[in-house]
Amino acid sequence: MIDRTPGIVLHNIKYSDSGTITHFFTEKYGRLPVMVRGIGNRKTGKHKIYFQPLSVIEMVVYYKETREIQILKEFSPLYIPATIYGNVIKSSIALFTGEVLASVLKEEAPQKDLFNYLSDAIKYFDRSESGFQNFHIGLLSGLCSYLGIEPGKRENPDYAYFDFSNGAFVRIPPAHSNYARREISDILADIFNSSWENIQNIPLTGSMRNEVLTALLDYFSIHFPSLKKINSLRIFREVFKPENEVKQLKNFE
Repeated sequence: MIDRTPGIVLHNIKYSDSGTITHFFTEKYGRLPVMVRGIGNRKTGKHKIYFQPLSVIEMVVYYKETREIQILKEFSPLYIPATIYGNVIKSSIALFTGEVLASVLKEEAPQKDLFNYLSDAIKYFDRSESGFQNFHIGLLSGLCSYLGIEPGKRENPDYAYFDFSNGAFVRIPPAHSNYARREISDILADIFNSSWENIQNIPLTGSMRNEVLTALLDYFSIHFPSLKKINSLRIFREVFKPENEVKQLKNFE
């Protein structure tokens, strides 16, 4: 059947010289892999910008429940985050975030609240002129509650270690190795209990931000074994090296 749904672009995999398999998170179907033909052609290649990670489009698909990959019939842009792809830091965050979401969002069922959360987060990110370096950390933190792995709040600062396996702050280091050290646990406690605005204002160096991100990815990977190796992570960490981050921020002042 032919059906219509808005969808958020997560990740693209090249299928042929002129086609890709694009993974979307849609309002109507949840996670949805779609064959997009002609995107590499000279004539239709100009549409490639609409399929960058975190773009939102209205798509018409040839949908068949028993088929693993659906086929795109036509589309129209709903929200194209224009500030992201002119900014190296923002575009790196978008590429990385889309790839992580493609790995953990596996449910092929309507999740309207989650779709709205991601849509609102993308708009907030696009409109942020400064302080957006922690966006991906805040998004993953907020995502936990939608995925059923929301961490328990730290009621007492004496509970100084975040235990990835149990999603809780504990008083002494666990017997296993799946936990964050004290300094990172303190930052995670602030992040888990903060609004978007406050997360953006948490002061983190590039190296500290990378360590916090590693802790979050370790937490996710325990609960979602599908979180495979993130191909964009090495480039992403390079961008957030202290010397590179300062350089890139100056370029966009």
